[in-house]
Parts: sequence; C-alpha cells; structure tokens
Amino acid sequence: MVVAAGECQDAELSNHAKAVHEALFNQQGPQVLGLAEFSERLFPPPSQNAEDIQRQLDTAQNQFYEARHSRAEQLIDSALQEISRLPVGAPRWQLYTQAQLLHALNYRATGKLKESDAAFRSVLRLEPQYSLDASLYAPSIRQAFEKVRAELARAKKVKLSVKSTVPSSDVYLDGRKAGQTPLTLELLSGIYELTIVKDSAVSFPRRLHLQSPETPIFVDLAYEGSVSDSPFPCLASTGKSDEHTLSHAVRLGGTLGVEEVIVVRLERSSNRGPKWLAATVLNVEGGQKRREGGLKIQGPEDSPDSLSALVDFVTTGKAPPPLVVPSPQGTAPWARLPTTDAPLSTASRGDFDVSAPNRFSEDSPLTESAHRSSTPTLRKASYAVLGGGAAALVGAGILRLMAQKDLDTLEKRLNARGRLDASDTEALALRDSLSSKNTLLTGLLIGSGAALSTGAVLFLVSPSRPAPPPVALDVSVAPEGASASLLGRF
Repeated sequence: MVVAAGECQDAELSNHAKAVHEALFNQQGPQVLGLAEFSERLFPPPSQNAEDIQRQLDTAQNQFYEARHSRAEQLIDSALQEISRLPVGAPRWQLYTQAQLLHALNYRATGKLKESDAAFRSVLRLEPQYSLDASLYAPSIRQAFEKVRAELARAKKVKLSVKSTVPSSDVYLDGRKAGQTPLTLELLSGIYELTIVKDSAVSFPRRLHLQSPETPIFVDLAYEGSVSDSPFPCLASTGKSDEHTLSHAVRLGGTLGVEEVIVVRLERSSNRGPKWLAATVLNVEGGQKRREGGLKIQGPEDSPDSLSALVDFVTTGKAPPPLVVPSPQGTAPWARLPTTDAPLSTASRGDFDVSAPNRFSEDSPLTESAHRSSTPTLRKASYAVLGGGAAALVGAGILRLMAQKDLDTLEKRLNARGRLDASDTEALALRDSLSSKNTLLTGLLIGSGAALSTGAVLFLVSPSRPAPPPVALDVSVAPEGASASLLGRF
C-alpha cells in the first residue's frame, strides 16, 4: 500500500504520491492495493449524491402509488444502500427516515406486516419521539406506527458505552447524532452503524451488533481521524516526529491487512532548502522500518527519472543516483524534528492522545534508559525517604508483635498480688527487655512518621516525570464474533 503523509490537501504531495503508486502498480500489478479498494474498505463512497437519492425515492414513491410494489421495494433498497455511504448528519438521517417510512407503507400494502413494523422500528429506535404527519398518513398507518412505539417503550434495552481519544466527539448512529463522548445509551438490540466525528476528523464506520447487556466501544479518533482517502490516501501530519506518523502507518497497514506500507513524504530540510521526496518502506507484521530513501526534486520535469530510481529502491533496495539513503545512525536531510509547541491537527487535539506505540525504538533518539533517567533527583529523594519511613513502620509492627509475646509470658509469672517476685531473675530480665523494646518502638514510630511526612513533602514539591503514553483498548463486536486490540507503551 502507498500512502502519503503530511498536509493531505497539498496537491503537490498528492501528485507525487499518486505517481509513486502508479509506477509501483505498473511494476507489481495486483500486489499493490488499489485506490478504489482503499476507499471502499475504509470510507465506502456513495455512487450518488443526496439529490440523486432523493429523486430515486420520489420515483419509488410514484411506483408505490401506481401499485408497482416490487419495483418500489427495489428502488428503496438501492437507495438505503447509498444512504448508508453518505456523510453522517441531519440530511442523511432525513433521507434514511423517508426511505424507511416509504418501505413501511409499501410492505403494508402487500400484506407484509412484520416487515412494515421493522421499518417503523428502524426509525423509532433512534428517534422515539418521531411522529407521522396526519395530512400525509392514513389513520390506520398512524395507529400501526403508535403500536410499534408502545412496544419499543416496553422492550428490554441494552447498554452501549462510547469513548474516544478526542474528548467531546460527536457520536452518530445510523447517521443520526446521538450525543458526545463519553456517551452511554440504552438501545434496542440489533445492528447499528457507529461513526465518531470531531470537526474534520471522522472515524472509520463501524458495524455494531448489539446483543450483550453492555457493549463498550473505544475509538482512537486521533489515529482514525488522521486518515483520509481524498485526493489520495493520506495520513495527516500532527506536528510530531516522523516516527509518530510511521507508527500510524503501521496501524493503517494492519487495518487494511497489507504486508508492507510505503509512506511518501514531501519535505524541506529548511525554509529555503530544497524539497525532498522521501519514501519509507514499513513491514506491518513486525513494525520494522525496512528501508528509507529520498531525492531532491526541483519540479515536475524532474520526476520521471527520479521516480524510477525511487520505485527501484522501494522494491529492490538498490539506491542508484540521485537517490540518498541515510546511514542507520545518521539523520536524513528530509527528516523533521519532533516539535512540542507546534499546533496539533484536529485529530490529535484534546486532553489525551492515544497514538500508535513507537515500534521503531532502534532509530529513536529516546531509549528506555533515557526515559528512566528523566526522573528528577528530588523525586528520587522523595522515593528513598518514603521507602525508609515505610520500612521503619514495618519494623515497628514486627517489634510490637515480639513485645506482645514477651508481655504474655511476663503476665503468667505475676504473683497473686500482680507483682513480680524479686527472686524470679528470668521474669525481671524479661521486664527489662520489654522496657528496651518499648523505647525502641517509640523511636521507630516517631522516625517513620517524620520520614513519611518529609517524603510526602519532597514528592509534592518535586517536578513530575513525563507521563508515559496511555493505553487504549479498542473492542469491536460483529455478528461473527468479537475482537479487541490493546495499544500503548509497555
């Protein structure tokens, strides 16, 4: 699979990525994922726009009035398939509602009462307050509609919980807005289509089969919202390092089930420096960077020969001039440094961002040892003092248990007046031992209290260690079973 990375609306980037895809497709044929298949598997596009679908529904309605019920049913089914591919929102839901109500009328005219009620149910399960216009629907139809509404009100519901990595994302079910994340809904069991939207970021549509009493769904919109299929398959830049983008590319390859992903980027080494067309070959199964190369470009007229060299490098690993291949320890001239103050894209803004794990640690300047050494000295001191206080407290507890045993023995040696006999040297020695242990116990308790208080103060005033990336759990339920993926740094 070939995917662009950067500013997805950049026409120059899209043109270069498309040229790489075409050259690779001409060489490798069906081994390369086609552009149409990419869109079909992630964002199925409609073959008609909303106006065309509306005209089709009008035609189906005319067929219904002319008692051509079979033809009307075919037109409505075809329209519903196209409606499910439209962008989510009010226009789509209106078309969906119109198609289902027309389906209900058509089914009822042919005596298919169960199918008619099912069409009514498709509307009422997500919009229970929907009402039929008395001027458009006969009393018998309105009565049947109200009967279905009453049945749904009494029906047992299941719970759907939806969370997203981008807070306050809009949740759409069957194209209708149901609320914002985090969201918990009580719904009728059945099949729904779930889509999460935040500004221009749109998740992959999910087909949910709700049957269990509770179904949790977690959507990584920071990742899914960075993927687009127009004008060319692309991963939007987030202002972070190249490794972040490559990690997302590996996830995308896994989503689509391809073996390798070729990431094409168009970069400048500096504001006035030359442009570079870079390609990185990633192995999806292991998450390794197999090879990376790039070349300077001046304009479209330089593309043919340069493109041939780049494609040969992608497929064979050979690096003929003018291709540049960075050394394993070196930095590529087109590489972007990670930025902490750059504005993030819409897909990655929010209180937290669960992104793909950095699986390219051998090339990353931040190793695990460096990550561990980033803990501030004051914070380390607080850990040491707290540990000492805890150890003293544990020691005091052990000493108290030992003293209790001696005390029990001493009580058995008391005479009738509750005193020790002066001649009982063993009892007197035990008494002296208890006195010493009592003094030591007091010291341990005072010391542990002081250490714990000091450690707590040091911990509070010390700067915190950078938080590790959070862990995300993505659970999907389908008619054929369930699946889950765990994402994060371990």
